[in-house]
Amino acid sequence: MKNRIKGLVKLREEKNRSGGLDKIKKRKQQGKMTARERIEYFFDPHTFVELQGYIQHRSSHFGLEKKKFWGDGVITGFGKVHDKTVYIFSQDFTILGGSLGEMHAKKIVNVIDLALKAGAPIVGINDSGGARIQEGISSLAGYGDIFYRNSRASGVIPQISVIMGPCAGGAVYSPGLTDFIFMVNHDAYMFITGPEVIKAVNKEEVTFEELGGAETHSVISGVCHFVGQDEKNTLDMVKELLGYIPCSNIEEPPVIETDDAFDRMEDQLNEIVPVNPNKPYNVKELIALVVDESKFFEVHRNYAQNLVVGFARLGGKTVGIIANNPDIYAGTLDVNASLKGARFIRFCDCFNIPLISFVDVPGFLPGRDQEKMGIIKHGAKMLYAYSEATVPKITVITRKAYGGAYIVMSSKHLGADIVFAWPTAEIAVMGPQGAINIIFKKDISTAEQPESLKERLITEYKEKFANPRLPASYGYIDDIIMPTETRPQLIKSLESLQNKVLTNPPKKHGNIPL
Repeated sequence: MKNRIKGLVKLREEKNRSGGLDKIKKRKQQGKMTARERIEYFFDPHTFVELQGYIQHRSSHFGLEKKKFWGDGVITGFGKVHDKTVYIFSQDFTILGGSLGEMHAKKIVNVIDLALKAGAPIVGINDSGGARIQEGISSLAGYGDIFYRNSRASGVIPQISVIMGPCAGGAVYSPGLTDFIFMVNHDAYMFITGPEVIKAVNKEEVTFEELGGAETHSVISGVCHFVGQDEKNTLDMVKELLGYIPCSNIEEPPVIETDDAFDRMEDQLNEIVPVNPNKPYNVKELIALVVDESKFFEVHRNYAQNLVVGFARLGGKTVGIIANNPDIYAGTLDVNASLKGARFIRFCDCFNIPLISFVDVPGFLPGRDQEKMGIIKHGAKMLYAYSEATVPKITVITRKAYGGAYIVMSSKHLGADIVFAWPTAEIAVMGPQGAINIIFKKDISTAEQPESLKERLITEYKEKFANPRLPASYGYIDDIIMPTETRPQLIKSLESLQNKVLTNPPKKHGNIPL
């Protein structure tokens, strides 16, 4: 027995050396953690359990029979984060460049299947050279099997991708199917086609960073949701996200005790909306004044900044926040903001997270480019997402709510449960200037003093529409509240809706305008 135990200890040591001490040393010199160190840092101490650690590939093509390693280039298993079970796979670049072959894929498929059975989140740490060319179709089949699992698990368990190295070709579609993507700044990249192929085909010079770096995907494409400054910072953010969300679609979000009084009122809220309706303000300052302990975990921070989305807590309960940001493009909705908002709303609805919407929107961003990019189709995504959502939906209109954008931003007409308005709210088809120019175009053009008439008409329009009284009289607003009352009113409303039950009509699935 002792000899067998010694043999097992030796086998474990061999397995844990990954692709060899020389390759591990090289990783260290590059300032990177090994696949196993990433897992150890991520999980609560001594909770990780490895699965299928002794799998090896079974290919004999192109000399692969001479290059066999325990685990076949990926470590899989489960552990605890905040005492919550989480499944994981972490690709090991020291073994065949982390390339994906038949058995490598089999391990990932197994751990996703287990996560789905257990109702637990799955985290994938991607660091791979892509498909293992020597294994041919078996490698491609492996990717297909993973994509299928990602699709089946979508909306059932949270799926999180962490890009800590290369992720190219077909490999990018698994992260693309997951709920959130994290990237390490300057060390991670994602693209379908690499710089060399682009240069050969298009005669275009582009660097890895320009093509698929964290900045490109977090600012321009919107593929990436979070950017970490280094590997540990990135994993810390993943752990923070997990603290806000439930383990599966049949669980409620975690509730955290807070010393922040539910009836706290902030006088600063009375001053946050400028007197001048055309003057901007940063809605993040408003959010910080309302939520528990001013903690707001923003999603897609660098993308489509005219709309702010993210997680916070109210009375200890997780909420998803969607807010127009007048500081950027006056808070208008455009193609990118609509995509960003719709995706976030649907995640929250999948996982029972109530939606809080702060509205200050003058409309959709006008322009030829927006129309060519499909603002009609993409704007409809957000409208669809709000309408489809069955979780509690509470809306606060702080200032402008004009036209179709008013409807889209979680209005009563799209099923909002409770709608509050501040005294500064302006709810109308459009702003005073535009409305008067259309309604009284003939009168103004024939008037002896057109500017004087226009000024009077604008004043009258403002008195009638640039306040929340008329929509409140129609029942489109439930209450006009003082800005300082926002936090306690939201918390009380959330409590009243905690047992909300709403079921959409029976159907296989809707046909969201993609």
